[in-house]
Amino acid sequence: MAAELLVIVVLPLLLALAAGWDLASYTIPNRLQLALVGVFAVFVVAAGMTPAVLGGHVLAGLFGLAVGFTLFALGYIGGGDAKLFAAVALWLGFDRDLMTYTLIASLFGGALTLVLLALRRLPLPALLSGHAWLLRLHDERAGIPYGVALAAGAFFILPQTEIFRLAAAG
Repeated sequence: MAAELLVIVVLPLLLALAAGWDLASYTIPNRLQLALVGVFAVFVVAAGMTPAVLGGHVLAGLFGLAVGFTLFALGYIGGGDAKLFAAVALWLGFDRDLMTYTLIASLFGGALTLVLLALRRLPLPALLSGHAWLLRLHDERAGIPYGVALAAGAFFILPQTEIFRLAAAG
């Protein structure tokens, strides 16, 4: 039951917080990524994950960190996005779930980029111009809050993942 609550309630809550924070401020606090890692550690124990399976998850997290920081170094994503990708990779492990997640999150990121670029060409309605986070989001020089796409990708695939099945079985 504890493993199920972690996957169905706590993980989505932390992802939603990361997306909301990124949307509002273009930052994702380190404490949210640390919480995702910490909750994963509790999940490992609650779900009775074997050391071999855990090793695959840790390798996936490290791989996600390397990929994320490469994209960060190239200027494609922010540091918070890189760490969020690594934390989600840790949860998903090295199986089809990580590849599916990467594809879906990339598609969501592309769609988010196109929508924001299109909306930024339109004038912001006066009713909305009093909100600093909307002004920042509407600014043509601003980046894209990819944390939103990363969280959306995780929400989209979560019910089909191995961790979801593992939590439901435990």
